[in-house]
Amino acid sequence: MRFATYTANGETFYGAVTDVGMIALNDALPQWPTLFDVIANEGFDDLIAAVEGKPVTHTDFTYEMVMPNAQRILCVGVNFPDRNAEYKDSSAQPKHMSLFPRFASGFTGHDRPLIRPPENQTLDYEGEVAIVIGKGGRRIKAENAYEHIAALTLCNEGTIRDWVRHAKFNVTQGKNWDNSGSIGPWLVPFTDAAQLDDARILTRVNGEVRQDDTLNRMMFPIREEIAYISTFMTLKPGDVIVTGTPTGAGARFDPPIYLKPGDVVEIEVNGIGILRNGVEDEV
Repeated sequence: MRFATYTANGETFYGAVTDVGMIALNDALPQWPTLFDVIANEGFDDLIAAVEGKPVTHTDFTYEMVMPNAQRILCVGVNFPDRNAEYKDSSAQPKHMSLFPRFASGFTGHDRPLIRPPENQTLDYEGEVAIVIGKGGRRIKAENAYEHIAALTLCNEGTIRDWVRHAKFNVTQGKNWDNSGSIGPWLVPFTDAAQLDDARILTRVNGEVRQDDTLNRMMFPIREEIAYISTFMTLKPGDVIVTGTPTGAGARFDPPIYLKPGDVVEIEVNGIGILRNGVEDEV
C-alpha cells in the first residue's frame, strides 16, 4: 500500500496510489486535512483502513512532495564508510553522527524538476531512504526504535555544493534552496524490519548508476539514529529523518559532475519504489 500527496484539477489531495490512479481520502478523514496531519495525530492505521472499498478518483494528477507541510526534517550526513573516505582527511569513523536540518520548501515531488538557481550551478544529488516517525518519544532505546516508524519514503537530498562551504561549521545554506531536492513519490507503511535491514539504494543519472549500496553498511544504523536524535529532542509523529547517502555523488568525481538542465535522476530502493526528477534552471 502506498500513500501520496498530489494535485488534480487545481486542488490538492492525499490518498492511496493504485496501478490505475489515485484514491482520494480527504473526504474519508475530514478531521485531518493533510497527510502530515494524519500521521501527526497517529491516524495512519485509520488511513490504511479508509482505503477499503473506495474507487479510484483521479487518473490525471501530479505528485507533490509527499508531506509538503512537514514541520521537522532532520538529515544524517556522511553515514557510509566510503562516504567518510571520500573526504580524504584520514579520519576514522566519527564517534557521533553529523546532523543538519532541511525545510519542506527545499523539496519537490516525484516527476517534478529539481531547480538549479542562477547564483550557483553546483547542484548535486544524494539518494537516501527517509523514515517518518509515527510514535513519538524521548530517549528511545535502539532496540525499540523501529516501533516508532510509521512509514518509509525516498529522498533526493539535492545540494548546492558551493554553498555548503559558506561558513565553517554548518551546511544549512547549501541544503535548503527551494525545490533543490525531492521527497516521494509516496509513503510505504513500515511493517517489517527487513524493509530497512535488507534495503539497497541505487541512484542513476541519465540511466548511469552513480550510487549503489545497502543500508546495512551504514556507520550509524537507523535504530541508532532514532536513539541518538531522541536523546536531545523529543521525536514527534510526522517528524522525518533522512538517513544518509552512499558514495558516488557528483561532487566526488574528478572533475565533479554536477547536474544540469535535461538530466534525469532516479533514486530506487527495493520495497519502496523509484523517485524520479528532471533538472531545470530557475526562471
